Amino acid sequence: MFARNISIHLKPNVLADFTQTFEKEVVPVLRKQKGFQDEITFSIPGGSEVIAISLWDNEENAEAYNSTAYSEVLRILAKVIDGTPKVRISEVIHSTFHKTTAGAAPGPIPVSAVPAGVNKAVATV
Repeated sequence: MFARNISIHLKPNVLADFTQTFEKEVVPVLRKQKGFQDEITFSIPGGSEVIAISLWDNEENAEAYNSTAYSEVLRILAKVIDGTPKVRISEVIHSTFHKTTAGAAPGPIPVSAVPAGVNKAVATV
């Protein structure tokens, strides 16, 4: 699995517009791309910077998106971004949420294995 990590500097006071545009216009573009797995987007406190991480089944599909549909995404977001986003592609070496080439993520700890004094309702790996 590969991740595209994008750092985006926003124009002032546009975080709500960015969020709405991203959900309604960018995510549908991503879902149409071969190998797209997931998107996780974070706002830095203050709302002037966003980190967007898209997950891809392999490097080739992440790179294919970069050389095709990514320009459309930049066009869609042009009204809310300031400058050129910084993009890095990296291999996912571990995820507790997604299966990776290293194997499946572990499940919850069996209740019988939870030490005394630990809230059994919230004990997970």
